[in-house]
Amino acid sequence: MARDADATKERILEAATAEFASHGFAGGRVDRIATRARSNVRMIYAYYGGKAELFDAALGQALRRMAENVPPRAENLSEWAGEVFDHHQSYPEVLRLSMWAQLERPETLAEPLEIYRDKALAVATAEASPLSPVDVLVLIYAIAQAWELSPEGLTGLEGDPRSYERLAAHRASIVTAVERMLRQ
Repeated sequence: MARDADATKERILEAATAEFASHGFAGGRVDRIATRARSNVRMIYAYYGGKAELFDAALGQALRRMAENVPPRAENLSEWAGEVFDHHQSYPEVLRLSMWAQLERPETLAEPLEIYRDKALAVATAEASPLSPVDVLVLIYAIAQAWELSPEGLTGLEGDPRSYERLAAHRASIVTAVERMLRQ
C-alpha cells in the first residue's frame, strides 16, 4: 500500500496539536504523537525536523485557522469578541497552544506576525480612539478569553460555567464589555 505523505503530515499535525495543547512543549512526547497519528517518530522528524518545529507548525496552523474562521469585523467589534469567545469554546486547543508558547517558547516567532498585522489593520478602521488598534485587539482578546483563563472556583460561583445558560451569559457579558469599552 502506497503512503499518502500529505495525509500522514496532517495526522501528525493533528496529533501534535492535541498533545501540545494538553501537555505543553516540555511535556509533549513525540512517541505519543506518533502513536496517535498512526505513524512513527522517524516520519515526524522527516516531515517537521524536530519537536520544536512541530510545536511551531501546530501553533501556526491553529492561529491561521482562527484568523480564517473569525476575522475581525471592524464594523462590529463587540460581536466579533463574542465570536472569538465562541471559537475558543469550540477549539480550546488554540488558546492552550498560545499559552504554552508564551510560557515555554517565548523566543519563537511561531505566532504568525502577519496574522496579527492583518488584524490590527482591520481594526484600525474601527471607531475606537483613543485606543490604538493593538490596544483594541489585546483588550478584546483578554475579555473574550477571560472565562477560559479564570479559576474554576471563581467561574463556578454562579453555577456550572460550561452549561448552555452560563456560556450564553458569558458571551453576552463579553459583548457588553467590549461595547462599553469602545464607547467614546
